[in-house]
Amino acid sequence: MSRMFRASLSEKRSLLFGLVVYELMLALLMGRVFYIQFSRGEELQKLAYEQQSRDRLIKSRRGDIVDRNGALLAGTETVYSISVIHAQIDEPEKTAESLSQALGLEYDYVLKKIEKNVALERIKTQTDEETAKKIRNMNLKGVAVDEDVKRTYPEGSLAGRVIGFTGRDNQGIIGLEAKYDAYLKGDQGKILTETDGRGVELNFSKKIRKPPSDGKTLMTTLDINIQRYAEQILENAIEAKSALRGSIIVMNPQNGEIYAMAQKPDFDLNKPFEINDAELEKIWDGLSQEDKNKYLNAMWRNFNINDTYEPGSTFKIVTSSAGLEEGVVSPNDRFDCSGGREVGGRYIKCWRSPRSHGSETFVEGVRNSCNPVFMDVAARLGADRFYEYMLKFAFDKKTGIDLPGEAVGIMHKKENIGPVELATMSFGQTFQITPMQLLRAASSVINGGRLIVPHVGKAILEPDGGMFYEPEFSSDERSISKETSDTMRGILESVVYVGTGNKAYIPGFRIGGKTATSEKLPRGSGKYIASFMAFAPADDPQVIALVLIDEPKGVYYGGQVAGPVMKDLLSVCLPYLGIERQYNAEELSKKETAPYELESYVGESVSEAKEKLERAGMKTEIHGEGDTVKNQFPLKGEKIYINSKVILYT
Repeated sequence: MSRMFRASLSEKRSLLFGLVVYELMLALLMGRVFYIQFSRGEELQKLAYEQQSRDRLIKSRRGDIVDRNGALLAGTETVYSISVIHAQIDEPEKTAESLSQALGLEYDYVLKKIEKNVALERIKTQTDEETAKKIRNMNLKGVAVDEDVKRTYPEGSLAGRVIGFTGRDNQGIIGLEAKYDAYLKGDQGKILTETDGRGVELNFSKKIRKPPSDGKTLMTTLDINIQRYAEQILENAIEAKSALRGSIIVMNPQNGEIYAMAQKPDFDLNKPFEINDAELEKIWDGLSQEDKNKYLNAMWRNFNINDTYEPGSTFKIVTSSAGLEEGVVSPNDRFDCSGGREVGGRYIKCWRSPRSHGSETFVEGVRNSCNPVFMDVAARLGADRFYEYMLKFAFDKKTGIDLPGEAVGIMHKKENIGPVELATMSFGQTFQITPMQLLRAASSVINGGRLIVPHVGKAILEPDGGMFYEPEFSSDERSISKETSDTMRGILESVVYVGTGNKAYIPGFRIGGKTATSEKLPRGSGKYIASFMAFAPADDPQVIALVLIDEPKGVYYGGQVAGPVMKDLLSVCLPYLGIERQYNAEELSKKETAPYELESYVGESVSEAKEKLERAGMKTEIHGEGDTVKNQFPLKGEKIYINSKVILYT
């Protein structure tokens, strides 16, 4: 009885233990199921999807970049990419032979790609339509022919550093391509194919195609005609003066819209990795990748916004404006130039030294670009107030231009500005700013005192042309009063009419401006930047431009080097922008500046049109290689003057 009870108790214990183990295992199993279902379900489902399907991405069509009138600056062509799916290829050698012949590639290269054990391997991208069609008709198993896109720049190097370019992944690298990449790039599509676990396409499987979404179009403020002409005259000027480089910016001073931004030497946007230096090209293959990247980045840099320089005498417009605004100088105040000034124990020369300007009014001092006059004005202002105007003109800030990599001015700290620093700063030395910062400040001087925001983006458009988004570029900041601005416009007009800027004088056009000759560091190197800032019409400025010629050989003064370039630029830009000549009485009385009403030469032979113009006393410039005139600047009916330049487009 006792044994039976003990056996029964033992069995019960075993049964109970078994039940506990069973329930524990069941709980663990349920927990595992719950964990897999709810914690890793999405992840495992994704893995299963990837194992049982193959996705092939379809690149989106990148949005166009156009000028303000719709002219194409950057577009996209349809090309094709050839790929292989390793798991689906039965005869790798035969496939490699067929593809290598069709694509003009080495057999071993193609075979190596085919044998690579990956889901999808690209053999060649940017294949033309004819080749793609030929390969598709071969019906090679495991070979995919997909639509692809290729970025193209129909104008080659035109506005290259502004427009920018894209990389292999169709992403913007520099310029507008990078700045507006989010709008331009669009969304990729895909082709889904069902496969088994080995990646082999299932029989009767359906291919699901999700189409790509095209990118938006970027309309810019650039004008392709002004840009072309700016680049042409800049290239001619650099060649004539054997200069290192040069740049031109043309902008609307009222709203900051940039019509042109040129820089030479340039590079072809369709071949952005080809170096533009013949000497450097000879040693290119022997350079390290680090050195190559350094040279390429230097070639791509936009000097107008990425680099700083000492502005020299163009900065005198800021010193003048500050002096007038603070009432420490008036237009008729008299100064004496003896060839220089003793400041803080140091003798600082006038540019005209050893000669001098003698006794002169403030206005005459601006016309003469006389350094002692500006040193005196700065001394009257004092370091604190002078520094305050450096901030009012925003030299301590970026302009906000919609291009990547903008630099900012390099200024003295206020506490470090002594008498010598103040004197040299008054005429644009011992600090650095970007050309774009200078042009923004100059625009403020002549537009009533408003600090505008320079920009190149005008509108983001839908692929069908409808408006998607219009960027706003506005600022509430002011530098000077309208009254001071009005006075400065008149003074700067006299600089061009009778002063150091007379090389940019064009009869009939009211032009204001300021020259500069900036000595590069280190001092005494004999290297200069010749520059000229000009605007028109002087009474209601609609266009402002800055010309810089870096390291001209021989004569290097801004008025003599950059002045004629500015004259050429404005003689075409002003009529093109619809700005009419307004001859004064003195101009009308002179034969060489008397107005001459231009005829139309469109449709005539180039030789006949050229002969007629030169017989009438005009200069001609031929663009193109055709025999017949297709367009001309200035246009028919435009009143020009004897010895003016007429451009004939063939």
